[in-house]
Amino acid sequence: VTASHEIAPEHREYERISTTVVNAVLMPIVSTYLTDLSDRIRTLGITSQLCVMQSSGGIASKEIAVKQPVSIVESGPAAGVIASAYYAKQLDLEEMISFDMGGTTAKAGAIRHGVPQVVTEYEVAGKIHSGRMVKGSGYPVRFPFIDLAEASAGGGTIAWVDEGGALRVGPVSAGADPGPACYGKGTDATVTDANLLLGRLNPECLLGGRMRISAELSKRTIEERICGRTGLPLVEAASGVVRIVNSSMTKVLRIVSVERGYDPRQFTLIAFGGAGPMHACAMAEELKIPKIVVPNNPGLFSALGLLTADFTYGQIRALMRNITEVDSEELESVFEDLQTKGSRVLESQNVRRENLVFLRQLDLRYSGQSYELTIPAPQRILSDELRKIEDSFHHKHESVYGYSVREEPVELVNARLVSIGVVTPPTMPQQELTSKEPPSQALLGKREVYFEKYEGYERCPIYGREKLAPGNVIPGPSVIEQYDATTVIYPEW
Repeated sequence: VTASHEIAPEHREYERISTTVVNAVLMPIVSTYLTDLSDRIRTLGITSQLCVMQSSGGIASKEIAVKQPVSIVESGPAAGVIASAYYAKQLDLEEMISFDMGGTTAKAGAIRHGVPQVVTEYEVAGKIHSGRMVKGSGYPVRFPFIDLAEASAGGGTIAWVDEGGALRVGPVSAGADPGPACYGKGTDATVTDANLLLGRLNPECLLGGRMRISAELSKRTIEERICGRTGLPLVEAASGVVRIVNSSMTKVLRIVSVERGYDPRQFTLIAFGGAGPMHACAMAEELKIPKIVVPNNPGLFSALGLLTADFTYGQIRALMRNITEVDSEELESVFEDLQTKGSRVLESQNVRRENLVFLRQLDLRYSGQSYELTIPAPQRILSDELRKIEDSFHHKHESVYGYSVREEPVELVNARLVSIGVVTPPTMPQQELTSKEPPSQALLGKREVYFEKYEGYERCPIYGREKLAPGNVIPGPSVIEQYDATTVIYPEW
């Protein structure tokens, strides 16, 4: 049983009941799964409490996740954005776009002023077109979600030719099994097969050499599935597959930057996932992003996000009145009530009182609008603070929509409180910078690699990342290989 006033205490009847129904449907499934997982962990002698990532970017105990399973929908990709925010802080970078490309999808999120961007609604089981959720195609859930855009673009995404003879890539994926044709099981041409033929992947070196792949199988499949139906030469077909998938992924980077009113030229791109570093330069060039960061272990990067995430518990109280009618003492009382409950919930998850932090927010809109903007609120609401909050709303409305109307009445829709239990993240090791020249043992050899700029192959040095030292400078074109990813450095990078 889920009560709507407990899971979604705000206006909009349809979204509220949809959120409640989705939560009720998920409760027995998530409860059974997490209880079984918790029992198995205990049999290993591990006594730590089981925590689960939430879609808002925070973590919660198993008990909270069982009561609010709607809070963990789409929580996996959120971990990568949280890890990106952690890296941004370590590197003193406030504006960052996270780019996560795995086997089936590519996802992007934005970090502004060191904070991941969050939306308050998502559609579960909805359809995605060109990186955007198709409105009305799924079940609305009114809950905080990390603002993500995604495309059906990964290493296993299948390239095919439509009835008109046009080359297409996606949305179907070969997955991990049977996987790309080069794995020796599948018969579909994929993005991985194209990258292998273009020299970007080492057929001998995947997973530290433990997994061998066949360039001959990729060649045969692309010739049969693509070249034979389009008349394209082999190299043009493989290059076309990469260009199309890059275009698809660039769209999702645009969605979380340009379409949100942000200039991507002011951001740093952090590329991760097994395939992200291979495609990062192409997208950065397209959007004129000046800097790219590839973390130490790109394939495991989202797991780092789990270790750096704080405990969070979000609450909301519907108010629905003109801001001029709001009494500051009443609003302060609302926040204090929410804070009391938030403290209780976090302390029940073994969060110490001294580690509690509270983030106050207000949802505002012009009277008559259908959607509101979330504005930060001060830690204590005084009588003159409401005027400042209203001014902040006008400024944000102008930055998001390009205009503001100060003569229009402003409506205060909701009070929000995010209760945070601060977690001490792992410490990144600090290392001294060495010479710019990479050590000789880091050079693994040379290989012909295709680059769009040259419309042909270039003989490139190949480096092993684990043998490189901090401070080494490697000009492109070149390739850096490691156990869980391959980084392709384009010319002039």
